[in-house]
Amino acid sequence: MTSTPAQWGPVQPQRDILVRRIKLGTALCVVLGTLGPLGCSGLPPLEEQAQHVRNNDLVLNQLTPRAFVRAWGKPAYQRSEFMHFFGMKDGSKVPQSRLAVGESPKGWETDFEVGEGVSLIYPDQGWLVVFLDDRLVYRESLTSDKLHSIGRGWKKEDQFRPKMDMPSGPPR
Repeated sequence: MTSTPAQWGPVQPQRDILVRRIKLGTALCVVLGTLGPLGCSGLPPLEEQAQHVRNNDLVLNQLTPRAFVRAWGKPAYQRSEFMHFFGMKDGSKVPQSRLAVGESPKGWETDFEVGEGVSLIYPDQGWLVVFLDDRLVYRESLTSDKLHSIGRGWKKEDQFRPKMDMPSGPPR
């Protein structure tokens, strides 16, 4: 004796099921596309970020270049370039450019990332800050003289960079 599966209602054609799934998927994409950047980015609102910067509370992965520009104004020096980063246990990412050639930072194990990094220098505040994917990943407190020295070095290097490698402008 063979058993037949129980039917709980009328059987819907495959086409109706497919149309329903497409509508549901589209609606979900619209909702996530609208709310995702606002509510799911994990970043505080821009004004809250700027307040952190004003208070010298430079929280890793929670601040954007725009927050620094809003809080401290245009940086004295800035640079955008492809960078290599060493991932650290505390969540920071040390740019390879901040190390001597061939060295790795103390405490580094295996995490390594690459991407377009944005570096800003604020000598009056005493900070070099570096961003990857529009998030603060590295901060270093240095003397004003040391920061100006780094910035002048960048300007000198920029004289020899091809124009197509030059950044288009300051972060917005």
